[in-house]
Amino acid sequence: MTDRDYYEVLGVGRDASDSDLKGAVRRLARQYHPDVNDSPDAEERFKEINEAYAVLSDTERRAAYDRYGHAGVRGAGGTPDFTVDFSDFADIFGEFFGFGRAAGQSRNVPRRGADLQYRMDLTFEEAVFGIDKEIEITRDEVCSRCNGNRAEPGTSPVQCTTCNGRGEVRQARQTILGSMVQVTTCPSCGGSGTTIESPCNNCSGRGLERQTLKKVVTVPAGVDNGNQIRLAGEGQPGPNGGPNGNLYIIINVKSHRYFRRRDRDILLDLEVNVAQATLGADVPVPTIDGEATLKIPSGTQPGKVLRMRGKGVPHLRGNGRGDQLVMVNVNVPKTLTSEQRQIFEDLAASLGSEVRPQERGFLDWLKETITG
Repeated sequence: MTDRDYYEVLGVGRDASDSDLKGAVRRLARQYHPDVNDSPDAEERFKEINEAYAVLSDTERRAAYDRYGHAGVRGAGGTPDFTVDFSDFADIFGEFFGFGRAAGQSRNVPRRGADLQYRMDLTFEEAVFGIDKEIEITRDEVCSRCNGNRAEPGTSPVQCTTCNGRGEVRQARQTILGSMVQVTTCPSCGGSGTTIESPCNNCSGRGLERQTLKKVVTVPAGVDNGNQIRLAGEGQPGPNGGPNGNLYIIINVKSHRYFRRRDRDILLDLEVNVAQATLGADVPVPTIDGEATLKIPSGTQPGKVLRMRGKGVPHLRGNGRGDQLVMVNVNVPKTLTSEQRQIFEDLAASLGSEVRPQERGFLDWLKETITG
């Protein structure tokens, strides 16, 4: 029991609202609770907080305190009544005592249903261009026999006699704060407030039945591995008539025989022979749109990257497309015919035998960046 001014204890003004008082208690409880503060006076400080809130949160006792001070609330015995329902602070006191506003207190109100996930496999082309794809999902639906009532048709749920339909039971407990109210889910009805004497034969009293449903999912062009598509309201039904959860489609793109992807660009390794690299050539190459012609400039070196504009992946949230980047690899023949060998020997004689170490340049950096 403290003789300190209750407003001073909580650090609020005399015009403090209920929300101001609760905010002060939350802040001070986290600061002075003995489980988190081992100073010698922490417990007494915490009791002061409880005492101050017990008085100031009660309209009549607060008015008496404002008019007469401590004498107005302590009565003949000099001890104030500390019995307060602290369930509004379940997020704090539940951490310390293992109780507070139990889930059962909100069991009767509509709640959002659980979300579902579905893994969708796409080919490289489907991910690039998009597709409408049918999937099958299994989820709960309202029971077709009892319409979610949980009871066999012709009967009805009855009010739980343990909790009188509240879905919760309350019990006063003594703590270092004084008398606190513990709120727990009703053990008889599980928080629903009703009991079923004749459960539905179809859903066994759940009010829900498992069903497999078909859905057509529109996959936008340009999706990539790990992208998610949210289908609002296609998840599990919400308890007590609450809204359905969502269905999340998780995209998995299969590997392609030729192509790789870097953001909006498509990467392709292309092998050309020595003559094509030296003299230049127009060569057919695969693209995501089909075969196209790529010009190989004369003197193309191994590792050179050629860009085919607009042949990449569409922008997922915008216009236009990325590019296709073609990395040229020069194929040096391992075996030669006698005629080919003679040609190379003549070429070698004309080029000479000098060799020079080459410094790493921009193309080396670019190649490493592209290939990872």
